Amino acid sequence: MEPVQQRPFYTKLAMVLISLLALFYIAAWGKSFLAPLVFALLFSVLLLPVANFLEHRLRIPRSLAALLSVLLLVCSLAALLYLVGSQITNLADDWPQFKQQVLTSVNGLQQWISTRFHIRIHQQNSYVNTATSRLLETGSSVLGDLLVSLSSILLFLVFIMIDTFFLLYYRRLIVRFLVAVFREENSVVVYDIISQVQTRIRQYIMGLLLEMVIVAAATCLALWILGIKYAILLGLITGLFNVVPYIGIFTALVLSTLVTIATAGVAKILLVIGTIVGIHLIDSNVLLPVIVGSKVRINAFITVIGVIIGEAVWGIPGTFLAIPIIAIAKIIFDRVDSLKPWGLLFGDERDEKAPKPLKEEIKEQGHDVEHAPERK
Repeated sequence: MEPVQQRPFYTKLAMVLISLLALFYIAAWGKSFLAPLVFALLFSVLLLPVANFLEHRLRIPRSLAALLSVLLLVCSLAALLYLVGSQITNLADDWPQFKQQVLTSVNGLQQWISTRFHIRIHQQNSYVNTATSRLLETGSSVLGDLLVSLSSILLFLVFIMIDTFFLLYYRRLIVRFLVAVFREENSVVVYDIISQVQTRIRQYIMGLLLEMVIVAAATCLALWILGIKYAILLGLITGLFNVVPYIGIFTALVLSTLVTIATAGVAKILLVIGTIVGIHLIDSNVLLPVIVGSKVRINAFITVIGVIIGEAVWGIPGTFLAIPIIAIAKIIFDRVDSLKPWGLLFGDERDEKAPKPLKEEIKEQGHDVEHAPERK
C-alpha cells in the first residue's frame, strides 16, 4: 500500500475534504445525542478534581462521588437560574410602567418615521395591525413550538447530567479504551493528549467563568453608578452572553438597549451602549488575553469561523461548544506529526511552551496508569 506521504497532493486533499464532509454530516445527524455528550465531557472534566477528592480523600464510593459531583453542578446552575429569574420577576412587577414606556417610545418612533420618511401614522398602524393579525393566526402553532422547545431544553439538560455522571463513573475504563485502541508504542502520546486535554479544558472553563463574573460585576457596578434601572439584570445578561465570542456581546447589547428604552427612555441609551462597549473592549484587550488566552491559544479568525460553523451545525449549543472543540482538536493536532500543520493553522503567532506530561500528573487526575510509559 502506498504511504500517505508519497501520495499526490490532490489525493490527500480529496481525502481531507471527504473526511470533513463526513464529520460534519455525522455531527449534524447526531446533534440530539452528540451535543449533550460534548457538554457532559466538559462538565466531567471540570468536576473531575471534585470527584477525585470525594473518592480518594473522603473514601466515598466512586458512584456516590460522581453523583455528588453532578448534584453540585445542578445546584450551581439552579442558583444561577434563580438569580436571573428573580431579576426578571422584578421586571415583571413593573409591567404597567414597562408597557407605558414602550408605548411612549413607539409613539416617538412613529413620529420620527412620519417626519423622516413621510409615512403617515395611520399607515404605520395599518401595517402593524396586519402583521399582528397574521401573528395571531399562527399563535397556536407558535405556542405549541414554544412548549416543545421548553420540553426539549429540559430533556437536553437531563441528558447532560446523566452523561456527566457516567463519564465520571467510567472515566478509568474510557482512558484504558482510548489507550488500547492505538498501538502500544503510541500509548505515551495518548496519555499525553488525555492529560493535556483535561488540564487545558479545565483551565479554559475556569478562566471563562472568572471572566464572566468580572464582566457581569463590572457592568452591574457601572450601570448602577449611572442610575440605570435593572442594572443587575443587564449585568447578568452581559456576563452570561459574553461566553459566546463576538456574537454574545452583540446580543447582550441589543437586549440591554431594549430594556433601557422601555424602562429609562431614549436619553440613557447612549450611556448603556457606551458602558457595555467600553467594558467589552477592556475585556477583549486585557481580561481575555490574561485569563483565557493563556489557556487556549486560538487565533481570532479560526474562532469566528468555529462559532459560525458551530451555530450552523448545532445551533445555539454549537456556539458555546465551538471553542472547546477547537481547543481539543488543536491539542491533538500538535501531538500528531502528520497533523501538526493543522495545529499551526489553529494557533496564534505567540510561542507556546512545550507540554510536560508526567505520569504523576496523570495519576493525580484519577486514572489507572500503573503501566503508563514515561516520555522519552
